[in-house]
Amino acid sequence: MLCFYPVFCMELRMTTTFPSVSISTDRLVMRPFEMADISAYIEMMNDETVIAWTDGPHPYTQVDAERWVRRIAPGERTSGHGIALAVTEFLTQRLVGSVQLLNTDWRTLATEVRYITAPWARGEGYATESVLAVAEWLFRDQGFERIELRTPADNTASQQVAQKLGCISEGVLRNARIARTRTENGTDGGWTDIRTDLIVWGLLPEDLEGVAEQLADAGGYGTYNDWK
Repeated sequence: MLCFYPVFCMELRMTTTFPSVSISTDRLVMRPFEMADISAYIEMMNDETVIAWTDGPHPYTQVDAERWVRRIAPGERTSGHGIALAVTEFLTQRLVGSVQLLNTDWRTLATEVRYITAPWARGEGYATESVLAVAEWLFRDQGFERIELRTPADNTASQQVAQKLGCISEGVLRNARIARTRTENGTDGGWTDIRTDLIVWGLLPEDLEGVAEQLADAGGYGTYNDWK
């Protein structure tokens, strides 16, 4: 007699998805993207620093933003790949960034996190605050065991976020990412592609112990500059 339970179990894991969720801190709300976010999202994605370190379309258009909000972002969750959340200020409801979980492995309960902060919101510690909140939710409520961050070698601001969260640097992936740089005669409106190394950071549940308290003792989230 053949037993199909292992295959059936694997199929169940492959179709596991994150719940539709809203996560709040004292200053921020992380929630699903809405059509009202489109204008601010376009502006954020066309910022030069965001263009340099992300792989989104450039220039980022209305069509790109609508496709993200209507199809791509919700599809990340329903497909089981991860979840994409808009980061907004609690008081003003203004979009200040995004946090995305992707490449989720439901068998090992591990996922990768990426984050962006809008130019008008940098220097406030929003990236660390939002990623910390999502990480606590992921570990405590969803039972995950590992979060991975991959930061370009020259993106020191993103590396600061990883360090503030208590992430452990685990190694370097050489020439693993394509970034963009400004040139006078770039191939895309003054931009050209360059290769860069990626620093791999790991975050486990125990790494978060005391992180929130340490940030508070250091004067809160706004004591350093972050953007992504």
